[in-house]
Order: sequence, then structure tokens, then C-alpha cells
Amino acid sequence: MNRIVAKFAQLKSAGKKAFVVYIGAGDPNLEATRQLALAFDKSGVDVLELGVPFSDPLADGLVNQLAAQRGLESGTTPPKLLATIAAIRKDAQVPIVLYIYFNLIHKVGMEKFIADCALVGVDGLLVLDLPPEESDNYEVLMKKSGLCHIYLVAPTTPEDRMELIVKRGAGFIYYISREGVTGMQTSVATNLASQIAKIRAHTNLPIAVGFGISNPAQAKTVAAEGDGCVVGSAIVNQIAEHGKSPDLVAKVGAFVKSLADAVKTI
Repeated sequence: MNRIVAKFAQLKSAGKKAFVVYIGAGDPNLEATRQLALAFDKSGVDVLELGVPFSDPLADGLVNQLAAQRGLESGTTPPKLLATIAAIRKDAQVPIVLYIYFNLIHKVGMEKFIADCALVGVDGLLVLDLPPEESDNYEVLMKKSGLCHIYLVAPTTPEDRMELIVKRGAGFIYYISREGVTGMQTSVATNLASQIAKIRAHTNLPIAVGFGISNPAQAKTVAAEGDGCVVGSAIVNQIAEHGKSPDLVAKVGAFVKSLADAVKTI
């Protein structure tokens, strides 16, 4: 069974919520990404999203744009990242999702890229700029390789389109709790419960909520409403702050554990 599917099933049977973490791959370098992934696995992270560095990350706010830039500057390419994931798989089985823009897949060739991902132990792809209406061939290849094709739903998504999206997704639905780009926020969206209820009316897939979650209290609040929460920019910000420190992994790992512990107390 796909690791993402297995993890959400295990959490559901235990009455627990999922803690999903996003970081920019190769920030500050790929060896740090490998070490962070292993630390996160021990800290209670249920799914790890790795942002593949791209020169024009339109869905990302400033914090994650800068992480992508640092990833590019460290020489991170899709093949090097896949080699790093293969290295992670020697020590950890945490489900891994690549957060990626379609141009990078297109350059390699969709069939080859998906097969290469499956080979090294990637569990799912979240392609930011590939709408479901244009995903027929992609979905076929993903299913064939045993990977989950994860789709986004936004607060502005009309309900008829939301139904189309969630019925085509796999693994989990990523609900963007705020309009705009990624980034830290001081409060949680007030319409979270009603929006999640709308999505649940059309799918049995788990719903992970992201965009703007910055601290343990917010993570706990969001996870209580959905099936899990996604924290990205707040962690990426910690990596930016401690990127040149020899204590990078310990410091970021401690912050991530504080978030994981909050989610697990629900």
C-alpha cells in the first residue's frame, strides 16, 4: 500500500490527526535536507512535502520563494533530489510528497519522471500548476506507478469544481485555508469548519489544511477541524534563520517537534 494511504489509515484508526511538514529541498543544501527528513521522522512528522526548487514559483510567498532560490543556488536539481530521497529511504519510511511545478516534470518527460519518483520511494506529487481538467494522462501514469496525485482546493473554489477536484484526487486533499500565496499568518481562517464540511460532502479522502499556520496553538486548532495540518513557511523561516549554524537540524527539529506534539494532543 502507498505510504500516504497507509499513514492516514493508521492515524484514523488510532483517532489521531496528521502532521504534514513542507520544506524547500536543497535549502541550505541536500545533505541538510536528508538530515532534516530523518529528524522530522523521529519528531512525529507524518508526511513530508519537499518543494522542488523552481525559478518562477508563482504559488509561493516570499519565505518559500527565497528557499527555492537557495535550493537553486545550492545546485539542487530533480535528479539530485531523487538521489537524496533514495538516501533518506535507507533510514526512514516517512511518506514523501514532491511539491512541484509542471515545467520541471515536462522537461524530464512525464512518464520517466513519475517512474523515477516511484523507484526511489516518492509517494505522491502535488503539481501546483496542473489543473485536474488537464490531468488525464498524468493520473493514469500516477496510478500505474502507485503514486498519489494530490490536488489543492482553495476558499475561492466553486462547489461544482471542488466536487470535480476531490473526486479525482488520491492520498489526501490539500485545503488552502487562505486566499493568495503561502506565508505565515497571525490567526486561523474563521470559516475553516464550514469549508471543510463542504469538501467532506464530496469525498472520503482525508483533508489536510495548510497555508498560514505558524505556531503550535494554530496547528492544534487547524488539525482539530481537518484530518491534519500542513506547516511550511514557519519551518522554512527557521531553516533560513539557522541555515549556517552547525545546530541547524537540532534547532529546526525542536521547533517541528513542538508543532507535532500540539497536533498529537488532540
